[in-house]
Amino acid sequence: MPHPLRPLLIWMGALSALAFTLYGWDKVLAKLHRRRIPETALLCCALLGGSAGALLAMVLFRHKIRKPSFRGGVPLLLVAHAALLLYVARQG
Repeated sequence: MPHPLRPLLIWMGALSALAFTLYGWDKVLAKLHRRRIPETALLCCALLGGSAGALLAMVLFRHKIRKPSFRGGVPLLLVAHAALLLYVARQG
């Protein structure tokens, strides 16, 4: 029987890559004064498993770091996702 951690890691890795890309693209759009990606979409991507990519993009691109919902919420989501991974790893 396959370990349940593997699909979860694949899911979180894919969502993190997507979140990283979305945050980076939103930063580009902001600099070009173009229509932006909604904050709800960015936060939902982080919530659904992409918190690692979202936080990395926030730091590297210096994007959304002043918004309280992002500055506090994304790191909190990362801690929750890490706890979920630890829980699944110990159960499997």
